[in-house]
Amino acid sequence: MTETDIAAAPFLDLPDVPNLRDAGAGVYRPGLLFRSSSLNRLTAEGVSRFAELGIRTVIDLRSTVEIANWPDPAFGEEVRYLHLPMLPDPATTDRVWPEDQAALYPFMAETGGIAIVAAVRALAAGTPVLVHCAVGKDRTGLTIAVLQTLAGLSEAEVVVDFLRSNVGLGLDKGPVSYLDEAGVERLSRPVDAVHLRAALARIHELHGSLDAYLLNHGATADELAALRALGPA
Repeated sequence: MTETDIAAAPFLDLPDVPNLRDAGAGVYRPGLLFRSSSLNRLTAEGVSRFAELGIRTVIDLRSTVEIANWPDPAFGEEVRYLHLPMLPDPATTDRVWPEDQAALYPFMAETGGIAIVAAVRALAAGTPVLVHCAVGKDRTGLTIAVLQTLAGLSEAEVVVDFLRSNVGLGLDKGPVSYLDEAGVERLSRPVDAVHLRAALARIHELHGSLDAYLLNHGATADELAALRALGPA
């Protein structure tokens, strides 16, 4: 696997689901790990096309408040839906998310361990998984970066794929305004390699290694081994 291979992985055409792509990009077998923005705008036709991807687990990293306003559609009994807030949930805590990305990424590393471990566990089961948040770049970006690192990608390769979200979300020319789940106008900012590296550094600072971070948040050694065994066929 090379940086060129990762950069060539196609974006998948599913209406109203920006930044949808196979995040395995040769790291895992094709069609095993997907990432995207929120699925709340999927139409009935979109749900039908979504089913063709073969996804069996959807991991939603958003807060309860976000989901209440923008719920994912029902996918049927064959798809398991897991709500795993990666940041402190406004519905249950007063802890405020940092607005600045430079502060947000280390904060996500501190608060998101349980959600990331759930993604590890779901992927280690060997059935296709999709990870998403609201915009599909920050919470999703860090989670996918951990999953790719566990598979053996170098930090440079992980960063290449992480930065592709700017193209997938139309952020490659700068911030874009949008309405959040409460109808408040906000800016969606491009992702920056510096911020992802800061989050990964925070993991190592607090736990010594990525494996220790995951084990300390409930993963098992068997799950980590199973995930690492899911290389390309």
